[in-house]
Amino acid sequence: MLVTASSKGLGKATAMEFAKEGARVVIASRDLERLNRTKEEIEAAAGNPVLALPLDVTDPAAISATVRKTVEWTGRLDVLVTNAGGPPGGGFDQFADEDWQSAFELNLMSVIRLIRESLPYMRKQGGGRIVNLTSVSIKQPIQDLILSNVFRAGVYALTKSLATELGKDGILVNTVGPGRIATDRIAELEKRAAIRQGISESELRDQLIAQIPLGRYGTPEEFAKTIVFLGSFANTYVTGQAVLVDGGMVRAL
Repeated sequence: MLVTASSKGLGKATAMEFAKEGARVVIASRDLERLNRTKEEIEAAAGNPVLALPLDVTDPAAISATVRKTVEWTGRLDVLVTNAGGPPGGGFDQFADEDWQSAFELNLMSVIRLIRESLPYMRKQGGGRIVNLTSVSIKQPIQDLILSNVFRAGVYALTKSLATELGKDGILVNTVGPGRIATDRIAELEKRAAIRQGISESELRDQLIAQIPLGRYGTPEEFAKTIVFLGSFANTYVTGQAVLVDGGMVRAL
């Protein structure tokens, strides 16, 4: 199986949980130093070998090579977890064409290309599981994150469309959206929001926690466990769905 953007955060937690379940995991990221540390951590915790590959998900040739090397190492490709770093925060007036194009390549085209490269292997072996990481913004747009709001929604639309097209091939496709999960990305966004609102980060966090029925942020491990189910062959009938791991924060139906 392959998990992209997996040197840290949610990608790393996902790779770790799959490895603990006995999967042969390939991790990929641009940050080679951090990637190799993650490889060592996962191998020590799970007792299984992990393959670490350099990957810039905006590079089509690199995506093709990564998928090919994954199959060469594992012998097959049962599970693909698509993930990428988030685009810059900001409102509509802050971004030029090049910003939109960059976010498009990072957060939508990367998913399209990863899936396109993976499908021949999954079809040949008679099935597979694809899980696309998005955001709760696919149900409820997040202020000051317009680039993410737009392209994460595009990934959800892709997920829905592919679930219909790929069902006959035994390939299940879902998306999982994190709410307020304790990661470096969330901390970075909170710092920016606190400055914008003129309050302290602790004040902002108290306000945000008050919106979560479970009264706390989630952990990357909790998020990853949902992906492990959807990406495993214990999942036999869930496809085309968007699962939010958010402690009940989003009220949208």
